[in-house]
Amino acid sequence: MIIWLTGQPGAGKTVLGNMLKGKMEEHKTFTYEVKRVDGDDLRDLTVNKDYSIKGRVANVDTAQKIAHYLHNNSDNVVVSLVSPYIDQREEFKELIGENILEIYVHTTEKRERDHFHTIGYQQPVSNFIDIDTTVDTPEESLLKIITHPEWKKRKLI
Repeated sequence: MIIWLTGQPGAGKTVLGNMLKGKMEEHKTFTYEVKRVDGDDLRDLTVNKDYSIKGRVANVDTAQKIAHYLHNNSDNVVVSLVSPYIDQREEFKELIGENILEIYVHTTEKRERDHFHTIGYQQPVSNFIDIDTTVDTPEESLLKIITHPEWKKRKLI
């Protein structure tokens, strides 16, 4: 299964991704591992500091290839990445099928990473879990995810 957290910088994707990985590992409901792919780590690894449309598309493409590879090797993958363009996310969802769950993490607050804000971000329109971290703590957001019907349907915990 691929769990894909998308949303603007500073919304809480990395924090929730780490928490989800920990929660999934804690329950040991699978015989295989849970891997993480994070946008910041990926940019450091690939030395991609290009935040233009072209640079963002390349970063998401790399994350998708890594997630697909890991998934094909029977790993669960938690991805936290701005991934601003809906067409790119939808094409990937079509490729992966039922084995992907998109989580839209957003906030109305100004946070420390606002200088990386993506003007052309396109939020999901269907088949996703909506998490607003404006007032919910990370723990409350995590609870909303793991009790959501889409999460339960996939028997992830």
